[in-house]
Amino acid sequence: MTTSADIERPDTAPSLTTVAMVTLGCARNEVDSEELAGRLEAGGFRLVEDPSAAETVVVNTCGFVEAAKKDSVDTLLEASDLKTGGTTKAVVAVGCLAERYGKDLAETLPEADAVLGFDDYPDIAGKLRSILAGEQHHPHTPQDRRKLLPISPSERNADTVVVPGHTIAAPDLPAEATPNAGPRAIRRRLDGGPMAPLKLASGCDRRCAFCAIPSFRGSFVSRRPSDVLGEARWLGEQGVKELFLVSENSTSYGKDLGDLRLLETMLPELAAVDGVERVRVSYLQPAETRPGLVTAIAGTEGVAPYFDLSFQHASNAVLRRMRRFGDPDSFLGLLQQIRSQAPLAGVRSNVIVGFPGETEEDLQILCDFLEAARMDAIGVFGYSDEDGTEAASYDGKLDDDEIRERTEHVTRLAEELTAQRAEERIGERVDVLIESFDGAQAEGRAAHQGPEVDGSTTVTGLPAGARIGDLVAAVVTGSDGVDLVASATSDGGS
Repeated sequence: MTTSADIERPDTAPSLTTVAMVTLGCARNEVDSEELAGRLEAGGFRLVEDPSAAETVVVNTCGFVEAAKKDSVDTLLEASDLKTGGTTKAVVAVGCLAERYGKDLAETLPEADAVLGFDDYPDIAGKLRSILAGEQHHPHTPQDRRKLLPISPSERNADTVVVPGHTIAAPDLPAEATPNAGPRAIRRRLDGGPMAPLKLASGCDRRCAFCAIPSFRGSFVSRRPSDVLGEARWLGEQGVKELFLVSENSTSYGKDLGDLRLLETMLPELAAVDGVERVRVSYLQPAETRPGLVTAIAGTEGVAPYFDLSFQHASNAVLRRMRRFGDPDSFLGLLQQIRSQAPLAGVRSNVIVGFPGETEEDLQILCDFLEAARMDAIGVFGYSDEDGTEAASYDGKLDDDEIRERTEHVTRLAEELTAQRAEERIGERVDVLIESFDGAQAEGRAAHQGPEVDGSTTVTGLPAGARIGDLVAAVVTGSDGVDLVASATSDGGS
């Protein structure tokens, strides 16, 4: 969970209304929160870190799976408790859960003073002021946001709808809150760390049977390269050393702009941005991962050889029912292609266990694939029905105990396999982005370790003067699960 950083402004009047952003879910949500923070600051609000010190608490919710929904509701309830005898006067829900359920969420959760959808984001400051003034906000009736844009990607214009993280700034916004070159996105950093997510695109055109995200995030729309590069330059000026490129499907970037190879051509430009040491691409669809993109990620200087591949399963029969494509041979062939160009590349994926109709044979195919794939990180999720998805209507459902048993089995296997993969890295030279210190040692991430979910590397023997944000050369000396221990060397780093 990310909370907003307390931004001290000597010229800020004490009468400014205070607001705290609480962010749940993925890195895409973090970008959305920083857009909202930029809008709120431009609209006269003062950002504070501690929700208990804020007049308004804005909770950016996650609506992905049942556990994430529960976490979002629990966080809203905790924030609501702050209204009893404290500074907090209003608690507002935004984000995916709010967009997905709208008025239904407002009716079932009266503790939240308002539920705001994506269409409320452009006037977020005005909305919050009216809520604080006691005006009642009428939440939206959820709709399928895929219907807001044409079916044909080439006919889409993201300027005609509200797409969080894509907004172009108004000319009168403070210069320090926006990128200073080209079309400028409203953004206020809430985390001063050396890594920052950067949106490539939003939405998804795939129709995976288990996933509801396209219905509330909408059809796939790419950001213009000038917007992405302009924001990247601004982030570099803010001290960001690693750009984490995020979207629902990065392999589709550019298809609606007339050039499916835009990501390949843009990666060298992003890596060349002043101040940026490393660029990382997230969320690749295996069936769409073309050879040119593999080469660009594996071979471009300054781009992490890191492949976040959404396999979801390995059994062709299960994948077909999921409305996806692939099998063990094609997936292993893709991994061989990657490792032939970047032998030390990092690979991660998520898999779903217990999908309707999954047999014992299907489960064994998945386990055999995981053993052969030698991935660095594997997320394992037990299947659960999601409102409005095709899979929710499928027969062949497994009972909860069976899904739990299978999930635990695959999780244990994944933990064993990823620990083995980490141990294989002992002796490798790695470049670690330093993110925190604990006495004389530091913690950070090597190129094969994505933010938050892929483990970390503890570095000892640091050079004098090492700081957060440095990219330190080190040799791996040990491992603990997916985490590594490394000793700094004197042959590189920044």
